[in-house]
Amino acid sequence: MQRYKILHRTYYNFSGTVRLGPHQLRLRPREDYELRIESATLTITPPATLLWHRDVEGNSVAIAKFNLPTNQLAVESEVIIQQYNQAPLDFLVADYAIGYPFTYQSDDKILLSPYMASGVQRINNLLVEWIANIWKPTDRIQTYTLLHQICTHIHESLSYRVREEPGVQTAEQTLSGGTGSCRDFAALFMVAARWLGFASRFVSGYLHAPPSTDSLGATHAWAEVYLPGAGWKGFDPTIGKIVGTDHIAVAVARLPESVPPIAGSFVGPPGSSLDVGVWVTMWE
Repeated sequence: MQRYKILHRTYYNFSGTVRLGPHQLRLRPREDYELRIESATLTITPPATLLWHRDVEGNSVAIAKFNLPTNQLAVESEVIIQQYNQAPLDFLVADYAIGYPFTYQSDDKILLSPYMASGVQRINNLLVEWIANIWKPTDRIQTYTLLHQICTHIHESLSYRVREEPGVQTAEQTLSGGTGSCRDFAALFMVAARWLGFASRFVSGYLHAPPSTDSLGATHAWAEVYLPGAGWKGFDPTIGKIVGTDHIAVAVARLPESVPPIAGSFVGPPGSSLDVGVWVTMWE
């Protein structure tokens, strides 16, 4: 078991005094048998009333409501977790799904269909040709091996760049430009996996990076694929590896744009700036 401390600070600075509408906060990691929350605090200025719920995907969402006008919104989340995912390759795929291609069983397919269809209609020749470099219909390959090859191919053939612009690039934009952010690479992986018949979903969270003078962690994004017998398994094309101990999931979604860490509105003079700091450190 490894303990991590996650400190996530967000500051919205407005050009004048504004009134804040309700804000959705997705900052609490997803708890399961691999991850447990030891402590969590959420500090918000101006003061807010919080109402918590789990959305349709099981993500923890806090709705913050404000009464006071302000020229700045500050949100600080501090969480200590216990991470037990120390052997990410320790799983067994159901016999019928070990080799690709395979077909999900009918009961599973009903539930998984929303994670399979979206995005496939936007496939064009550029993406088809890109996938053909990894797998051809005549190939018989282990399912995990194919997914790992897609993951590593994105990592090795495309250039990562920090992208401050909002939104997610289409798969075609990422391939034609040759560059993308972690969320762009995750979206490309999802579209490729869905084109091949896999159920795939987007994950936002945190990544513990090796300590350096300019980085102690970051918000991060990757993708998951549903493997019969093993469940949802994460693949991180930004680093070309299966998701492991250093990945801390906060929210999952069918669409990448559905799970921003903070989303809300304000009424007042136009114009604002955003400052975000994230620190993910091992905790003794």
